[in-house]
Amino acid sequence: MQQSYWANKRSKEKIKKSIEHSLCYGVYDGEKQIGFARIITDWTTMYWLCDVFIDEDYRSLGIGKRLIEEITTSGDLKNLFGFLGTKDAHTFYKQYDFVRELEKTMIRTPDFLRK
Repeated sequence: MQQSYWANKRSKEKIKKSIEHSLCYGVYDGEKQIGFARIITDWTTMYWLCDVFIDEDYRSLGIGKRLIEEITTSGDLKNLFGFLGTKDAHTFYKQYDFVRELEKTMIRTPDFLRK
């Protein structure tokens, strides 16, 4: 995740803590982790899908599609509002019924990223 545009400023300690407090999905090729996604949820009304990552050597093989399909059809999540943030994958997520809601979303950026 430290190679991604959204997590490259997070310390290893912050990444570890965020994983410990989330529902995490991993994709493996043998012992090698090749995919990851993290869910933050209240288990009742909504979830936040974040930190989705597929190893560059495994992209365009349908692995990301399978990962997001597994998450969005999960019995625990399929009837909840799903939220995510993306800079460049809107078309990808649209096939899983995510839609842009530009006029309804606000974000607060932490101090260390505003500098």
